[in-house]
Amino acid sequence: MSHLTDLPTWAAIVVCGLVLLGAAIALIGSLGLLRLPDFYTRLHAPTLATSGGVILICTASIICFAVLQSRWVFHEVLIIVFVIMTTPVTLMLLGQAALYRDRVEQRRGVPLKQKPLPEESAE
Repeated sequence: MSHLTDLPTWAAIVVCGLVLLGAAIALIGSLGLLRLPDFYTRLHAPTLATSGGVILICTASIICFAVLQSRWVFHEVLIIVFVIMTTPVTLMLLGQAALYRDRVEQRRGVPLKQKPLPEESAE
């Protein structure tokens, strides 16, 4: 038998709302990956929206198991921390790799490599 029948109605509504909202946001991010025109705009949809959806779903799990007091919520907290830490790093690395590739292939519309600002002479 499931312990979810012991979940109070208010908690079930909050958990259900968070899971549905997280799933909808993750779906929007996945659709953005399919529909957006180029790599640079496509890069933002799954990294931002899908990670937001995962965070909402993990928050729903934290609330559910905290109210039921059936187990520690350490796994969900770890998932949220790792998603928050790795998503921006992955976004930057993929963006830099694509920009490098586009510069090597000399594609149009790609910004040129910026020159460093000249240092002011000490007077």
